[in-house]
Amino acid sequence: RPVLVTGASRGIGAAVAREFAAAGDRVAVHYSRSQAAAEAVAESLPGGPHVVTGADLGDASAVQAMVDEAAAGLGGLDVLVNNASSLGPVPLALLADTECEDLEAALAANLLGPFRLTKALLGSLTASARERRTALVVNISSDAAVTPYAGWGAYGASKAALAHLGRIWHEELAPHGVAVIGVDPGDMDTPMHA
Repeated sequence: RPVLVTGASRGIGAAVAREFAAAGDRVAVHYSRSQAAAEAVAESLPGGPHVVTGADLGDASAVQAMVDEAAAGLGGLDVLVNNASSLGPVPLALLADTECEDLEAALAANLLGPFRLTKALLGSLTASARERRTALVVNISSDAAVTPYAGWGAYGASKAALAHLGRIWHEELAPHGVAVIGVDPGDMDTPMHA
């Protein structure tokens, strides 16, 4: 299967990319910060061909160009893993101390980015489903989406919105054979969590 994993240059995204590649899938390794780290992940993956692609998920034109590049490099896309995310302001701030622009940036990365990606891939995903291949969107969530941790307001609100957005996408796309699921991997020892 051709698979696009966002935020795959490190942490959970890199681990997910490795698992898909180990299962024989072709993976597009997305990065938003470090092309070198993404290239290192792609080079470590078995099989192939694999693609390295970068984009700021808050930039609509960059997202479409990245989707086009990944689909061209892999011969379509059957699976999207929306893993890339932003904590918002760091160090983490109480909502009263969170700037509107910081909340907006968290929503752009954690909600609007996955929305844009899913929307951009609808044609590819429904084509996969018609050909009886896997057509799947996986949204990586967090317990902060359901538990109100002080200081995690921007991140938690954006992940809660992503969880509900995913449930709505699933209802709307299920008749077309496309599944949308959310996964909360729990506390992970990743650079972002640290």
